[in-house]
Amino acid sequence: MKWAAFLSTAFIAILIILYEWPKLKQKSAKDKLALVSLLLIGLLLSMFHLQEMAGPTSWIEAFFRPLGEFMER
Repeated sequence: MKWAAFLSTAFIAILIILYEWPKLKQKSAKDKLALVSLLLIGLLLSMFHLQEMAGPTSWIEAFFRPLGEFMER
């Protein structure tokens, strides 16, 4: 994991919260929770190298390969 990328993403998330929070003071707790949860999901996803991960097609292939080999016999 590249810590610089993670810390810069965390810093940007904090800036977004500080910018949006005064506008959300009049809104309900659900709106505040939605903002924070979406930013946390983005922060968690920034920790993984999603560009280098295998796609869903290769996961399905790896999952069903033993079944295919079994059915060929």
